[in-house]
Amino acid sequence: MIPDLGKYADTVLSAYGVSLLLLVVLVVMSIRRGRKVRAEMEKVEQRVTRNG
Repeated sequence: MIPDLGKYADTVLSAYGVSLLLLVVLVVMSIRRGRKVRAEMEKVEQRVTRNG
């Protein structure tokens, strides 16, 4: 299943590992940012409905 990468195996596998790690970090950051923005929007909506 895994192809023979020869002498480049370490380089290729580490590049895959770094890429996967960066993708996971980006997804986590996006989810956290989305939650923060949603909470801020809810606060603004509550202020508007109380004052409006």
